[in-house]
Amino acid sequence: MNREEAFAIVTEFTKSENLIKHMLAVEAAMRAYARRFGEDEESWGLVGLLHDFDWEIHPNLDEHPMKGAPILRERGVSEEDIRTILSHADRTGVPRQTLRDKALYAVDELTGLITAVALVRPSKSILDVKVKSIKKKWKDHSFAAGVHREDIEQGCAELGVDLWEEHVPLVLEAMQGIAAELGLDGRLQK
Repeated sequence: MNREEAFAIVTEFTKSENLIKHMLAVEAAMRAYARRFGEDEESWGLVGLLHDFDWEIHPNLDEHPMKGAPILRERGVSEEDIRTILSHADRTGVPRQTLRDKALYAVDELTGLITAVALVRPSKSILDVKVKSIKKKWKDHSFAAGVHREDIEQGCAELGVDLWEEHVPLVLEAMQGIAAELGLDGRLQK
């Protein structure tokens, strides 16, 4: 499976622009982690891109991502990639074993927090977001209350990276690299 095929699956099953942007952000973060660890950037990016493709058709935690797995199998996604996607949700019972599994878990929630931080800025741009801005909002648990900060911390521990010195800067920089695709470059969106 290549990126074009994976993106076609995403757009077939996902109509929400915001959800597609979330998957693009996770893809960018996963590619950054693959580079950091000297791993296969394409396969890491692919699981990041596909990880929530089924959320709109299975919009509850009892079904997502488990019921998406058969669709991915039908579309030719490898069992290894499907296993990584399943491992990003604790309730699936699929343990996170590889660095790729752990990275997906660690970046998923953080991309949402970073997006929220960018959107409350007057510029609506991620390009001027700093780690200290994210740290300030992190402490305010009423801000982006749906972001499970404990999952991010657990993901960092599993991945063996420091939250503030390594993880947040890497994910922020990855997202800044695709700011226009995420609609977070400060330009007015249509």
